[in-house]
Amino acid sequence: MIIEIIPCLSDNYSYLIHEKETDTTSIVDPSEFTVCDEIINKYKKLDFILNTHHHADHVGANIALKKKYNSKILGFNSDKDRIPGIDILLEENQKQKIGNLEFEVIFIPGHTKGHIAFFFKKEKIAFTGDTLFSLGCGRVFEGTHEEMFHSLNKIKNLPLDTKIYCGHEYTNSNLNFCLKYDPTNTYLKDKKSDIEKKLNSNQPTIPSTLAEEIKTNIFLRCDDSEIKQGLGLKDSSDVEVFSKLRELKDSF
Repeated sequence: MIIEIIPCLSDNYSYLIHEKETDTTSIVDPSEFTVCDEIINKYKKLDFILNTHHHADHVGANIALKKKYNSKILGFNSDKDRIPGIDILLEENQKQKIGNLEFEVIFIPGHTKGHIAFFFKKEKIAFTGDTLFSLGCGRVFEGTHEEMFHSLNKIKNLPLDTKIYCGHEYTNSNLNFCLKYDPTNTYLKDKKSDIEKKLNSNQPTIPSTLAEEIKTNIFLRCDDSEIKQGLGLKDSSDVEVFSKLRELKDSF
């Protein structure tokens, strides 16, 4: 499984996946036709387009790529009227093959009502769209804070060595938020130097691993007593802590 990270628009990431054995080429969340097509051209074909959700900055190149390559577009069944050009409707927990690669559909609403992640269990890779970011999580647009909290917990329960490929380069801003509300976290301080090194070299901060995220991503640490105390929510539920953090991040 070859993954090529494709920076799109101002801060989006699309991902090309190539599986050598069957020469199958796929792309996750193609935002922008020209930059995606430039990478696809190296492989001469595009068999599948995988969409995590319907937002324009994740499906913007669907139609143009489908027209050029006769690709099949995969998305969640409840978004069949919102994902342009959709061909294959996916359901929660469904297993789906693209060539010899198999992924499981994880339904993770909150950011949108029909948001999904693609989890390649054998390869230990998850494409999480705009639900879980490195050191952050997506805004809650169509769902509830409770839905988003449970969606993040679904991802949190994957194997710790799962690599996380998310939809945006928000890591530095997310880092500053985490440091403000989790200031004694030594793992965050180590992460800070790694992030700075990568960004200074014009490299993506993606992928991270789930193990890293559990140690450093404040939205996966809502059960931490120091964080709760710092927010004045010592006796609150984890969902209430998440809700407070999401509100703070929305205005950060």
